[in-house]
Amino acid sequence: MIIDQIIQELQNIPEDKLAEIYNIIQDFRLRLNSENSQPRIPGLLTGKLGDAFFEPLPEEELQQWE
Repeated sequence: MIIDQIIQELQNIPEDKLAEIYNIIQDFRLRLNSENSQPRIPGLLTGKLGDAFFEPLPEEELQQWE
């Protein structure tokens, strides 16, 4: 099995280099998981915005935000 070959190769790597190998393997595995996950869809609510959403706020409402 390929896992046995990988383990054999790992056993031949100097101890002080194993952390680097671990990081490479972990990064690779995490990238595989992210490829399988669905992309995030921004926004909390579904639907469409009307033109009124883009109109400027009245001055008195703007002052309440300050």
